[in-house]
Amino acid sequence: MLLLLSKKLNRQTMARLVAKSTELVKLGINQAKPVLQAWGQYAKVELMPPTLKDIPAIRSGFSRLIHAARTGRYRDVTVREGIINTLVAAEIYCWFFVGECIGKRHIVGYNV
Repeated sequence: MLLLLSKKLNRQTMARLVAKSTELVKLGINQAKPVLQAWGQYAKVELMPPTLKDIPAIRSGFSRLIHAARTGRYRDVTVREGIINTLVAAEIYCWFFVGECIGKRHIVGYNV
């Protein structure tokens, strides 16, 4: 009798657990949709390779960078610009290592 009651209790518990988990998954999907749509819009713009129209802007950016290095203007940046530049440099550095891992097809291997 006790065994039969425990089996019934387990079935009821499992049914409630499955019902709650499907509700939780639906809620997660509904919460994630706007975030993923915003991410997709940013990804279309930011992850797109440069076009021929972007080349003059890239050249002027490099020339400004070289000019700032020669004149010492890099010392006249605000704290916010310095933090942003540091984060961009760290991102480039990390993508370099991701590319190395993809290239050698292993996470561990030769020292870079």
